[in-house]
Amino acid sequence: MPESMPISDPAVTSDADLLAQTALAVRTAGAALRELFGDGDVVPYRTLEELMHALAVNDDAVLGVLRPRLTALRPGAGWVAEELAGGPLPAGEWWVVDPAEGNVNHLHGLPEWAVTATLVRDNLPVLTVVHLPLTGETYTALAGAGAHLDGRALHVSRTSDLGLGIVATSQARPDEDEKVVRRVGSSITEMLLDALVVRTAVPATLHLVNVAAGRIDAFWQFAGARADLLPGALLVTEAGGRITDVEGRPWTPASESFLAAAPGVHAEAAATLSR
Repeated sequence: MPESMPISDPAVTSDADLLAQTALAVRTAGAALRELFGDGDVVPYRTLEELMHALAVNDDAVLGVLRPRLTALRPGAGWVAEELAGGPLPAGEWWVVDPAEGNVNHLHGLPEWAVTATLVRDNLPVLTVVHLPLTGETYTALAGAGAHLDGRALHVSRTSDLGLGIVATSQARPDEDEKVVRRVGSSITEMLLDALVVRTAVPATLHLVNVAAGRIDAFWQFAGARADLLPGALLVTEAGGRITDVEGRPWTPASESFLAAAPGVHAEAAATLSR
């Protein structure tokens, strides 16, 4: 459940200033996760309990650094304690954080993981930071002010033919309903028929930064948590992309599906996924 906390920092006077301070906090926390990665050795586990413990170690290392810094930044903001939660939030401001986005990749010595923090105001993302500790890249977006990679403006691709495009999806959670799992599988099949290349991997956010940067043309997902989708939704929107559900309807955190695409392929992608 979301957890409301009083916080205060009178030095932060604008959302742009808040974004800069959030980026500093996320990069500082990312250094703690980078330290745990070491040389990329695989973290062994034999049971679900051991897996959950290893995931929690990563989360705790980041939150121990990140939470007090974000807590000091925004008066009256709340904190979403459950990174897998979905649906709308109560009114007001909330920090939506994924301390180790792609956590299972980290445990397996794979490089695709990040630290994310998004400020949501009345269920609309206001600012977001996605930091990749291994590369040092920091993606940021501020509502109405664009999306950036280390200060360089981002723009979605100008592809206008899905048949020439690279698209991507994530997979359902291990505890997801079987109908959702099968829908994911059938959607991949449909995209294999219509797109040039289909990529499938976790986490969602790292696909979405690639949509924002124009490297891939569309990303879709069924279900999904707020922490998975809100950072990328703001990045893609501010980079000129379109965010809807897979049938082209307005997306909200309560939606059952998600589609982020360059404008030139959005309609084709939605048609493919709606078959």
